Amino acid sequence: SRAGFWRLYRAFTSRDLPVTVYGVAMALERNPPAVAAMLAADWEIATHGYRWIDYQYVAEAVEREHIAKAIEVHTRVTGSRPLGWYQGRCSPNTRRLVAEEGGFLYNADSYADDLPYWDASCGKPQLIVPYAFDSNDMRFATPQGFNSGDQFFTYLKDSFDVLYREGEARPRMMSVGLHCRLAGRPGRTAALERFLDYAMAHERVWITRRIDIARHWTATHPFAG
Repeated sequence: SRAGFWRLYRAFTSRDLPVTVYGVAMALERNPPAVAAMLAADWEIATHGYRWIDYQYVAEAVEREHIAKAIEVHTRVTGSRPLGWYQGRCSPNTRRLVAEEGGFLYNADSYADDLPYWDASCGKPQLIVPYAFDSNDMRFATPQGFNSGDQFFTYLKDSFDVLYREGEARPRMMSVGLHCRLAGRPGRTAALERFLDYAMAHERVWITRRIDIARHWTATHPFAG
């Protein structure tokens, strides 16, 4: 991860591409140079929760406390509170607790759609900007996943091509999930760079941060009640 972060950082900054980083608060606190680099590059740092634990069976009061701690530490370390939320290791209470905490422009704890959508099931409208596990380098670490950079590139390219074609008739959004310890390996970064160059060669493609997608969606498709 120590080398992988900087390898991915160079891949994106050399192309002047914006990025959203999901940062676990305790990890951000322990890596000031990486935080400084992300801020200098104007990357969005969304919160990935307080600690890297599975909250499935964590008591509601503890999870509520950890959400507040994640915001407090994130704000202190980065200089501003997180506006995006993605924990990924959720309990049945997570979405409601995030809604009750408030202050977020979007919640990415969903894999349910190709586009953002509004969810008011927890009493307050939350903009959901879905994440994706298929176009994600985590498949390098799972059975029947990616075995080579070529497989990674091909899957990303195929996903992009289908969404780009569908985009002729309606909007589409593609998420690419990356981890320093996975895509940050040299052979995998090479595949990622090929895909970035491929996507950048197309017209009418907006490569941007999730916070920008959230702001655009809120302005264009506000909650209807």
